[in-house]
Amino acid sequence: MRTVSNWIKSFLLWELLIGLSLTGRYFLRPKVTLSYPEEKTPQSPRFRGLHALRRYPNGEERCIACKLCEAVCPALAITIESEPREDGTRRTTRYDIDMFKCIYCGFCEESCPVDSIVETRIFEFHFEERGEHILDKQKLLAIGDKYEAMIARDRAEDAPYR
Repeated sequence: MRTVSNWIKSFLLWELLIGLSLTGRYFLRPKVTLSYPEEKTPQSPRFRGLHALRRYPNGEERCIACKLCEAVCPALAITIESEPREDGTRRTTRYDIDMFKCIYCGFCEESCPVDSIVETRIFEFHFEERGEHILDKQKLLAIGDKYEAMIARDRAEDAPYR
């Protein structure tokens, strides 16, 4: 009896009919797909995208050249060079991030004691020329200056969880 049942199911393409019934059930329901450029999904304040260097409210850069972010980076994407200033503090002379190497793990952000390097929620960026993928200190500071309000708001929302 089982053999006859299997023969009838294979002759009638039973599995195909089950699949088509599933397709038919979802055919008239509202779609969950977004039209990307026009519609965007909500993002978490913890989203890790483009990097930025922050400044203090008085305009001085926050990075103290402790090189913890360089040491903790598993992809070796960060390069830092520093020298002491006249007042005895240490600041970076070179801060480069190779965006092709970066795996957006967030370890650099977590290791920074002064909250200098952060990852913003910007994920729509591209490079057109050779060498643009290496973000230097000036580019990182410019990104931080441009998006400081968003960065501060995201940090404030995330503060209870840190």
